[in-house]
Amino acid sequence: MSEAVKVGVVSTSWWADAMYLPALDAHPGADVVAVCGRNRERAEAFATRWDIPQIYTSYESLIGSGEIEALVVASGHETHYRITMQALDAGLHVLCEKPLALTYGHAAEMAALAAEKGVVHCTPFTYRFMPTNRYIKELVEEGYIGRPYHLNLRYYPGYAREPAYGWRHDRTFAAKGVLGNIASHFFYLAYWWFGEVTDVFCLAGEFVNRPDVTPEGKPYERTEDGAYTLLKFANGAQGLVQASAVCTEESVFGQRHEFDLHGEEGTLRSVIDWVERQDVEGTRRGEGPTRPLELPEHVWGAARRDTVHNTYRDVFRVEDHMTRGWISAIAEGRSFSPSIEDGAVVQRITDAADLSAREGRWVGLQEID
Repeated sequence: MSEAVKVGVVSTSWWADAMYLPALDAHPGADVVAVCGRNRERAEAFATRWDIPQIYTSYESLIGSGEIEALVVASGHETHYRITMQALDAGLHVLCEKPLALTYGHAAEMAALAAEKGVVHCTPFTYRFMPTNRYIKELVEEGYIGRPYHLNLRYYPGYAREPAYGWRHDRTFAAKGVLGNIASHFFYLAYWWFGEVTDVFCLAGEFVNRPDVTPEGKPYERTEDGAYTLLKFANGAQGLVQASAVCTEESVFGQRHEFDLHGEEGTLRSVIDWVERQDVEGTRRGEGPTRPLELPEHVWGAARRDTVHNTYRDVFRVEDHMTRGWISAIAEGRSFSPSIEDGAVVQRITDAADLSAREGRWVGLQEID
């Protein structure tokens, strides 16, 4: 492998612009040599903005070009499976956005091929890398709450309040709607903090009256706007993930993250308001009410602490997390987490929740294959 990892990016979206290219551009060990987008004019503008030499409008041509060693797949949900499978088959290291696929069956195939090929792979569950969430992980592993009892994770962005058609509301393009777009982030955190999920029960619904046809006049199957998912864990703990795309939050960014974790010995609480508040509180048995817990320096690293947005930027553009961490893992020849295997685990939880919502019953994850 060359000194700098030669990277291709399949996407010219705002998310590729805001997350992946800033991280890759700032990593001395990454060299973005190609971008792929369906619209050539847009791809050319993207390439000019980021000084990318090669432009493709076909991912097949990019993967077969021999120009890249690693591929970022940040295109639409419905494209993830076919692009990632071809990239893995070609022996490329792959970072594929969540949700990995439209079904767990496809996600499991992706995970199996990634393992078979021995490449470095990643499913980028963004919020794992925020300092407060990494500190919670440390505290849980150190036994701060003791044997886990309950967790309650709440995520209410408001992107779906308007009644217009959007791809996130169309099951053809969106992997399980709000479950795939929002809840999957917190399904991952629940699994990361408390371990294996065995059973789920989900109540989901549509709240906004959307058109029955696309702007082109084609009928489509709408996705749900909100979902409450109960989780049973292998260790006996219980969880609730609340996800809604139609709630209004009093925040500059229209959302808040709120977490409660309880166990035999203690409690942890965390709030990220996406303005200035990003804190963890805790108490152990006999200590009284929860109190602020100071995040250790190693958790903050070089990230700024004045605003949540500055922390967020630095975590992904300065610190060696997510995209940058994946590149470093490739260069050093080691595995990375969260992996495509983790992404498949979350896809299985998501599919189980979707089936539960449709059939109104508890669903065991072993039912999803």
